[in-house]
Amino acid sequence: MNSPEHSHAKLQVVKKDHGHDHGHACCSAASAPAIVKIGTAPLAGGRLSSFRIEQMDCPTEQTLIQNKLGKLAGVQQLEFNLINRMLAVTHDLPSTEPIISAIKSLGMHAEPVEKGADNEVATPAPVKKSWWPLAVSGVAALASEVIHFAGWAPTWVVALVALIAILSGGLGTYKKGWIALKNLNLNINALMSIAVTGALLIGQWPEAAMVTFLFTVAELIEAKSLDRARNAIGGLMQMTPETATVLLADGTWAEQDVEHIELGARVRIRPGERIGLDGEVLSGNSTIDQAPITGESLPVEKTVGDKVFAGTLNQSGSLEYTVTAAANNSTLARIIHAVEAAQGARAPTQRFVDSFAKVYTPAVFVLALAVAVIAPLFMGALWFDWIYRALVLLVVACPCALVISTPVTIVSGLAAAARKGILIKGGVYLESGHRLDYLALDKTGTITHGKPVQTDFMLLDLLATDTAVAIAASLASRSDHPVSQAIAKAAVEQGVVLQDVQAFEALGGRGVRGEVAGRMYHLGNHRLVEELGLCSRALEEKLDALESQGKTVVLLCDPSGPLVLFAVADTVKDTSREAIRQLHELGIKTVMLTGDNPHTAKAIAAKVGIDQAQGNLLPADKFQAIERLYAQGHRVGMVGDGINDAPALARAEIGFAMAAAGTDTAIETADVALMDDDLRKIPAFIRLSRQTSAILKQNIALALVTKTVFLAITFAGMATMWMAVFADMGVSLLVVFNGLRLLRK
Repeated sequence: MNSPEHSHAKLQVVKKDHGHDHGHACCSAASAPAIVKIGTAPLAGGRLSSFRIEQMDCPTEQTLIQNKLGKLAGVQQLEFNLINRMLAVTHDLPSTEPIISAIKSLGMHAEPVEKGADNEVATPAPVKKSWWPLAVSGVAALASEVIHFAGWAPTWVVALVALIAILSGGLGTYKKGWIALKNLNLNINALMSIAVTGALLIGQWPEAAMVTFLFTVAELIEAKSLDRARNAIGGLMQMTPETATVLLADGTWAEQDVEHIELGARVRIRPGERIGLDGEVLSGNSTIDQAPITGESLPVEKTVGDKVFAGTLNQSGSLEYTVTAAANNSTLARIIHAVEAAQGARAPTQRFVDSFAKVYTPAVFVLALAVAVIAPLFMGALWFDWIYRALVLLVVACPCALVISTPVTIVSGLAAAARKGILIKGGVYLESGHRLDYLALDKTGTITHGKPVQTDFMLLDLLATDTAVAIAASLASRSDHPVSQAIAKAAVEQGVVLQDVQAFEALGGRGVRGEVAGRMYHLGNHRLVEELGLCSRALEEKLDALESQGKTVVLLCDPSGPLVLFAVADTVKDTSREAIRQLHELGIKTVMLTGDNPHTAKAIAAKVGIDQAQGNLLPADKFQAIERLYAQGHRVGMVGDGINDAPALARAEIGFAMAAAGTDTAIETADVALMDDDLRKIPAFIRLSRQTSAILKQNIALALVTKTVFLAITFAGMATMWMAVFADMGVSLLVVFNGLRLLRK
């Protein structure tokens, strides 16, 4: 029976811009990764090539690559994922060699990556660099400061020691700065190179040396901090073993690489081993720790017919299972791919910061030039003092703290959510979740277990009982709705033989119909009986009595009238009550939107504490219910798991899908997927969103206030260059560490 409650058919949700201010904060373009289209070349004829660029991890490198490849004929579109250091290029070139050469000219190495290859998601081992040049730079920088202030040696000795510090610690910065300047790009490396060179030209040798050393150290610490956020998800892939024990054609068992194990293979897993591939249990019983997939703290019992997932830990018994997904398409792999794609997407705050930085940096550079020349030329000020102040301004000018803070915070939040079994499909949803003040929920499979059982059976006609049950069960068995399945299951358990059904048709939101032995029958809900004109006062009384108990009533009808009545009841999840309580504590109101009758809706809502309940809703009615809440000024989220929920899920600010521990469509289409169907993860998501929003605001405020204060003291002549490095890179480190707080358990 396809009632309005919903079918468990695959969920396809398409986000649309409805043109309302209260609608989605984004559309597909807004939530997509940073995509740059080159010219007006048609994309239809292009091919996609992906590259890993280890040196590309911030907008500094992105801008250089964008400007360089934008001038390359044949390049149509660039898609940047800075967190994972990936670049996807749509082009119509005969080979990728021109792209690789262009990137090489920028001092970076582009490694081609095949789509779907393991190294596309694997976290590369960091390249170890020698520590002694930095140590030499630090010692030399400190020595130049001490010799200069103590007056122990002439100026040329101070200059020589300072040059040793700059050459040992700052050559990398100079090289990057020169490349940036050649490409007319004012990034942090260019600004630092100009500032250090300017300091040398005006004789500030010790200060130039110390600035170079401090900047290099700060960059090193910053890179280590960013790697922590970058590796937060990639570490999950290491939880999947490289081999598994497989049954061979000759009946023997052998270890094989999981990459080479085919679908349908029989795999054995022993106690204490990690499961290498997704599958379905064929024999054995065990408990499995599914925390990497669902975030559940307690192990889950598994027996014949249950699903198991790659990366989870088999704790007690031995199991044999058949492989249902290849290694690169396991639930864990798809989760990692989904979160990495989300990491590449730019949240609204990040888009604002990027736009701000494009204007801010050149503006401060122009200001620094003005500071260097206006006062000495028109006010008789000392050239040395004002050139020095201009150089300090150049160090302050880079908006590193602003640019870095947002992606680090978003990635940390996405990783923290994934660890809890909450799969968020983009930073835009993580950032906007804190604005929700109303949550609409489907009933079956969301608030309840979605596995109802038949509780009542009532004969309404003289038709033989066995015949009525057989006809109803035959129609019900053709539907995938839980209520229909409960009726069919009860009949099969009674030994009823199903009959052939002809001209079967699903009636959306009402039920089903079909011919049995040449006669047309309808099996459906209260609404269907009313539409058929077969309802009566006596029947209404029977229905009201059952529906008031929270039961769903289904009737079998032929053209003469109702023949038999079935009552089915679903059980409420214990976690639903706790989830609704937590939502209310967060100040979020709740409403149940269900295709079930109003009596059942109110009874279930009362059991779990939901504020409102609306029944007898078709998919379009659920959509309209969300619209009405928007019209009242609310920001609405929607929770569901079926195709009939799709319109409401698409219209809601954020659509939450009950993912049933890895349902393909939920992972691929939902805004947020709850991997173990636990509603308590929604208040956890909202709390995480609120914390993420607070940290984003803190980071932006900290960066802007620090810049403003330091600009003021620079104009006052009280700032030094090494103080500027501390201020700029120090704030960058603070915002990174602040964002990483989201990874704490």
